[in-house]
Amino acid sequence: MTAPRHVDDSAILSRARDGDVDAFNRLVLEHERPVYSLTYRLLGNPDDAADATQDAFVNAYRAINGFRGEAIRPWLFRIAIRCCYDQLRKRKRRREDSLEGEDDDDDPFDPPDDLESNPERTAMRAETAAEIDVAIQSLPLDQRTIVTLCDVQGLSYEEAAEITGAELGTVKSRLSRARARLRTLLRTQGELPGAAERLTET
Repeated sequence: MTAPRHVDDSAILSRARDGDVDAFNRLVLEHERPVYSLTYRLLGNPDDAADATQDAFVNAYRAINGFRGEAIRPWLFRIAIRCCYDQLRKRKRRREDSLEGEDDDDDPFDPPDDLESNPERTAMRAETAAEIDVAIQSLPLDQRTIVTLCDVQGLSYEEAAEITGAELGTVKSRLSRARARLRTLLRTQGELPGAAERLTET
């Protein structure tokens, strides 16, 4: 998996910190797609993901003058994850209001505490991606977050730990459980053996 590209132009960051909207918009253009990819896999709904992505960049704009790092993408991911958790809490409250008494103890959406030129092959790859997305959506949110950061976005254990605020050992444990569950799901379906094998710990 290719590691995410970071905007490292200090002049752009400096102007953005000073309130330059054009400079911040350049950051949005650079990072909007990966941020949306993250929110979509956490929320599983394109409209909710778009809302969370928009909220993340609004919050980032308000807080940009306090950003002192060089790699801005992990910072944006951290904000986006918080926005996703807010969306999921709202979703859970709406569900509880409409289905009073429903047992949500095992709800996977509970926030955790702490192109190929060959059309046929292209279609198969699109189907594979869709199946993997469905499998990821079945994971508990804490595992879904880590597997998205590490295996989809290509971040390191350390970066995932920094973004989520979890201990490094916790990140590795959650990722191990997520990969094992995904392998089981994909193999049980009798599909995507290659995808299942790629979900192997390194």
